[in-house]
Amino acid sequence: MHPRISEADRARSNGTRQKLGASRTAFIGPTPKGMIDKFVILPILACGFAVIVSPLLSYFIPLDRQAIYNGDARLENRIFWPAMAAISILLAVQSSSRRTKLTWPPHIICLLAYFSFAGASVLWSLNPSVSFTRFAQQAMVVTSIVLPAMLAARAVDMMHGLFLCFAFALILNVFFLFGGPVDTINCSASNLCYKGYFDGKNYLGECAAVAFLLSLHEIFHSSRRRALGVIVAAIAIIFVFLSDSKTALGLIIISPILAQLTLTVRKMTRASPAVILLSLPLFYTILSAVSHVDLVGRMAYMLYHDSTLTGRTIIWEFAQFEIGRKPLLGWGYQSFWLVPGSPSSEASAWVKLMPNSHNGYYDTTLEIGYVGLALLYVFIIATLHDIGRVADRDPDRARYLLSLVLFFIMWNYFESLWMRGFEFLWVVFVIVVAEIGRYWQPFPLRRAAYRSRGPTPGSPVPRRADASATR
Repeated sequence: MHPRISEADRARSNGTRQKLGASRTAFIGPTPKGMIDKFVILPILACGFAVIVSPLLSYFIPLDRQAIYNGDARLENRIFWPAMAAISILLAVQSSSRRTKLTWPPHIICLLAYFSFAGASVLWSLNPSVSFTRFAQQAMVVTSIVLPAMLAARAVDMMHGLFLCFAFALILNVFFLFGGPVDTINCSASNLCYKGYFDGKNYLGECAAVAFLLSLHEIFHSSRRRALGVIVAAIAIIFVFLSDSKTALGLIIISPILAQLTLTVRKMTRASPAVILLSLPLFYTILSAVSHVDLVGRMAYMLYHDSTLTGRTIIWEFAQFEIGRKPLLGWGYQSFWLVPGSPSSEASAWVKLMPNSHNGYYDTTLEIGYVGLALLYVFIIATLHDIGRVADRDPDRARYLLSLVLFFIMWNYFESLWMRGFEFLWVVFVIVVAEIGRYWQPFPLRRAAYRSRGPTPGSPVPRRADASATR
């Protein structure tokens, strides 16, 4: 016969079960109200400076083209980023307890390898001084974000701070939108092409697109966060249309859907997201080879009546020719475009005036060759694979992180943003990469799960974690 279980014993048993459940789902639990971590503040400040402060200063105090051509950094950049990097290193040195427990995920290690090779390219760069200056700027950006983000407490919601930063940027752009300047260079006279306080319409489209993707995650939270998420999502969609950024409009539709499909297939097959997504370009390559048709050009003409993607294919042909001259190691990190004496000045007509090739993969190959491109691909594959580990712990978080990563990967097909210094979209991507690293490992169980006053009838035996939660 089973012994009679009292109400007190039953209550203690239920309490133990609740503690165990809380410990297993600590990584997806709500953020403690009012909890602030000084390490999280630094990446958010970096985002705020890149997406709000720096564009506003450029709006009111523009930098002349010759200074840009010489690789000169703006005064505010020469002050802000060194200070941020110094503070990040100082906090890391002082926080020995967190530093000793830190484990670097594989995709962060791949990022550092890709980053280090770009720095080594200064040795064979076409213009070593400009290349070194731009690499030093990039080093400060990466240090200011990755180091503090990886040391931050995982209970703090860093992505919510990122969302608030972009929400404020959109609201601020409202005052610059109507009656403000229009991007007449990158847009026909028949379209609106508002650019807000940014340098061009595509920047406003980028900002609105990221805000929209971040707001999708906010909608699934409490009532206040949900309401703000809906408002920001609506404003973001309006801004995407007003900016006439067709790339942004297409990618904010494709990225969330592709992310959800990828994670659904992963759940069914247990395959890595990297393997699932790599099948898409492989399928495209096979289809192009079999059909002997330029599928991208054909689709561009069907959608926009312009098979050159607004002149991008002309720039890409020139980039391919210059890659062939130095295919292995390239011309050096950011030592091709906007550099005195560069072969880019040999291009015809308007191509010689371009700041980049409008394709991150061509620019990577131009700057650090096929070796650097291979390191970039390894970094992308490792990042996609590690999102699968995040999905084991928090599927919702993995879904919107994958949406942002896919948005950035595809955006680089039309614009050049891989390791582009102070570009705010690159700053956002580095924050997302660090966020993936924060959730790469399972959360440790809370001590409450092991507290017990002794075995009671019907109480469960504490276990450390389910097998699925520790993969």
